[in-house]
Amino acid sequence: MLKKSNISILLVMLWGTCSSQDSFDSIPKINLSTIAQVNQGNSYITFPTDIGTIEPLWFEGNLKPNFYIRQSKNSRLMGVITPQIIIRMYQEESYPVRTPSYIPQITAYYLLSSKTNVNSLSLFGKFAHHSNGQDGDFFLENGEINLLTGNFSTNYYELGLIKTIYNSRFNAVQFFGTSLEIHPPGLSVDELNGIYSFYRWNTIFSIFKMPPNSNQNKKRNASISLKGQSTWMFGDINNWDNFSLDRLNLSLTFYYHPKFLEDIGLFAQIYHGSDYYNIYFDHKIDVIRFGIMTEKLRF
Repeated sequence: MLKKSNISILLVMLWGTCSSQDSFDSIPKINLSTIAQVNQGNSYITFPTDIGTIEPLWFEGNLKPNFYIRQSKNSRLMGVITPQIIIRMYQEESYPVRTPSYIPQITAYYLLSSKTNVNSLSLFGKFAHHSNGQDGDFFLENGEINLLTGNFSTNYYELGLIKTIYNSRFNAVQFFGTSLEIHPPGLSVDELNGIYSFYRWNTIFSIFKMPPNSNQNKKRNASISLKGQSTWMFGDINNWDNFSLDRLNLSLTFYYHPKFLEDIGLFAQIYHGSDYYNIYFDHKIDVIRFGIMTEKLRF
């Protein structure tokens, strides 16, 4: 009888050990490159089905490759060079692509907590340039902004924190980031004074739903993800009140990765706020858009 009890206890202990190991294996290990990819954003192309107040487009393309500078994949310090370009093709005669946004940037990331802990905290700093490649007068003779050939150029610094959390209840990885973006007036064209925000508070929240039974032996894409972003614009802008909702930019992006596709998926996005397309910043847009997006994250 005693022998049977000992065997039963041993089996329970072995089952508990195996269960703990399975549970441990199912927790994704998030390295710094994954954190950087989430924060940097993705390349995408929209379909010509935008709904809202934006000009009719055939597509908007965001080309955002990332080049990593690091000692190894497990480094706690890493640099990222990103030659980002955003282009819009308008539904007009000859299908013009006007004043693309050139946003080259360099970002440094540092993992403050353990390299193997999914619940981590990271620090990042960025320097970026945003221009439209034009050299004409900023304003037209009638005082309106010259959207076709007007010179738009600004440089900015951004400093922020990113918190990474694993939610075992929903088998999901969550990212929360907050940052301060500063455009020194001396590093922007003079015409932006009083009409463009030089100080911005950015927040971002992302959640990636993991596929069932995922582990480190077979890394997979998240089947769905949801990303919310907000920006509050400070400073003297068009004599807006300090608490005017005109200062708020919001976006919500839902991404779905079909099993039959490797590196791309489908997305739907809602955006409200100032236009982010270089010299078009003075436009207010509300738009719902659809398209395809690259999301090469592997958990």
